[in-house]
Order: sequence, then structure tokens, then C-alpha cells
Amino acid sequence: MAFASQGPTQAAAADQEGAGTLEKRAALADGLAGALKACRLWVLHPDTWAAGPEPFLKDVGLGDAMGQVRSIAEVNQPPEAWREGNVYWRINATLDAGYVLVVSHRMPICQVTGGGDADLQPTVGEVLASPEFAEAWREVDEATRGDMVLTTFVSREEPDFTMVLSRATAPGARRDRVQVIASASFAPAGE
Repeated sequence: MAFASQGPTQAAAADQEGAGTLEKRAALADGLAGALKACRLWVLHPDTWAAGPEPFLKDVGLGDAMGQVRSIAEVNQPPEAWREGNVYWRINATLDAGYVLVVSHRMPICQVTGGGDADLQPTVGEVLASPEFAEAWREVDEATRGDMVLTTFVSREEPDFTMVLSRATAPGARRDRVQVIASASFAPAGE
């Protein structure tokens, strides 16, 4: 946004910076929304990946931003009990921030972690407030622990599929740790 006190060069630079920030926020939101969609598709619709990664990647819709990787850092690993038959995906939302998706060929689980040199708290809020997210998930519980908030969601498509999403309570949180974790699992009633 240009201000009257700025010269033409300063105003153009400010406009470019503002546009770059908006593009970055949109890319971060698209990356998280895509990661959560991929999580849901992998668990509830195994037909999307059973024939190989191409149909799955096409359904997720992130293009070249999403790719399978051989390994991930320990901080992005799911709980020990979920480390069976894992497949790892990296989602490069921006040059310095993104997401890791962990799924399994053997268990109906998935986990998304996000971090990097961008404040993801506002992005998470945007994604959770989106109509697309509300169409797929229903909030059932929320709790605050220190500077983190944990929200539990139930899939609208399959009520036995639940997700707990943890993120900072406010913008400006530490960036030297995972900023968002979404852990989802399918557990039929009675199990």
C-alpha cells in the first residue's frame, strides 16, 4: 500500500512488498489446505493412491509444490505407534516455509506438521475459517495449553475419522519449532 509521503519509487516498492506478502500468505494457506485435503483423501479414499502417486497428487491439486520424499526430520515424525508403513510428502508452500505430510500404507492415520520462517498462526486461522474446511470437518472440542490451542474435529464424511490440530494461540509465536501439527486417525466406533 502506497502512502502520500512516499516518493514514486518507495511507493512502488511498498506495493510490491505488500503484493508479495499476500502471495506468500495465499501460498501458505493453499499448502496447509492441500495437506489437510491429502490427509483426508489418503485415509478415507485409498483408491486415490492405490494405483500410484499420480492420481493422488492430481486430486490434492498442489502441483509441483508437493512431492514424495524418502525421509523427514525427527521433529516431523508421527508418534512411535504410527510409524508403520509410512510415506512422506513435502509441501513447499514458500521458499522458507512449508508442511510435511506423513501417511501410512498399513494404518488409517496421517499427520501434518508445518514450520519455517513464516508465522503460520494467521494462516491456520484462515484455513480453519474457510468454507472448504467447514464442509469437510466439524469442530467438537477446543482446549488451550500454555501458548498452544488444540482443536478436535470430526470428519463430516466419516464420523469415525477425527483430527486434533494444534497451533499457537496468537500471531508472533516462536518459529524455531513446529508451528502446526494436525494428527488424524480413523477408529471405528467400539475400537
